[in-house]
Amino acid sequence: MDLPIVVGVDGSESSLRAVDWAADEAALREVPLHVLYASLWERYEQAVFPTGPQRSERMLTDVLVVAAARRARRRVPGMKVTTEVVAAGPVPVLRRAASKASALVVGNRGRGGAGELLLGSVGLAVAGRADGPVVVVRGDADGQGGAPGPGRRVVVGVPGEPDATRAVRFAFREAARRRVPLEAVRAWHRPAPESTDFPLFTGEPADAYRQRAAETLEAVLRGPAEEHPDVEVHRRTVEGHARTALLDASADAALLVIGARRPHGRFGLHIGRVTHGVLHHAECPVAVVPEP
Repeated sequence: MDLPIVVGVDGSESSLRAVDWAADEAALREVPLHVLYASLWERYEQAVFPTGPQRSERMLTDVLVVAAARRARRRVPGMKVTTEVVAAGPVPVLRRAASKASALVVGNRGRGGAGELLLGSVGLAVAGRADGPVVVVRGDADGQGGAPGPGRRVVVGVPGEPDATRAVRFAFREAARRRVPLEAVRAWHRPAPESTDFPLFTGEPADAYRQRAAETLEAVLRGPAEEHPDVEVHRRTVEGHARTALLDASADAALLVIGARRPHGRFGLHIGRVTHGVLHHAECPVAVVPEP
């Protein structure tokens, strides 16, 4: 299916870096790029532009969307780029767009000084509730963080559930497109012993937990690895917190992929502490993939 890559823009420098990443990704997938601007502009446009809504919408289109589309075409000549301006809140608009896209791409900061707050209100909300993969572009200030290149690799965080393979399969496909290795990371830790009377003799030895982590890693990777025999896979088990292991792995990665489970209820995907921390602090783009 030739579903486009959709990139959400808001005029910030971060969203322009997202346009660059999205254009590269669309070229890798050989699909069109769709540039989307969503805003509640009509609520205050009369106060800012007294001449009427037509002028304000036209300025938005010209200044934000058209400029972003031109940037993408300069980066990837010949790419098919479409644009859209929707007078609505960004979260519901981007969520709907994600369901009809190969992936939705957003920047990690918005306009103004409260970048992390905007990530929490838009980026995190969309990543936590979208029905399709959402990529939050993080990385170097020059926009090259995560770009395909020599030495880069794709990293995927492997969960404890053997049936949670959607994110893993997404990561394999991304590694195959980039022709780079895939590093699969599974964190593990020993629970604190219930008794402190004889700490050396309570609980299971570390080797038992390490072995379980390795077995889980192998079980989750088996099917996707068979589907992509040309992808070089590096398996790594790490004692400690998953967030720390993934952040360390993001330092020289092209892309970090993590899965998110949908809980029962109407609030969509749950952003746990690991996902929240990675989205705020990773050194490369982060793809959040919904698991069934």
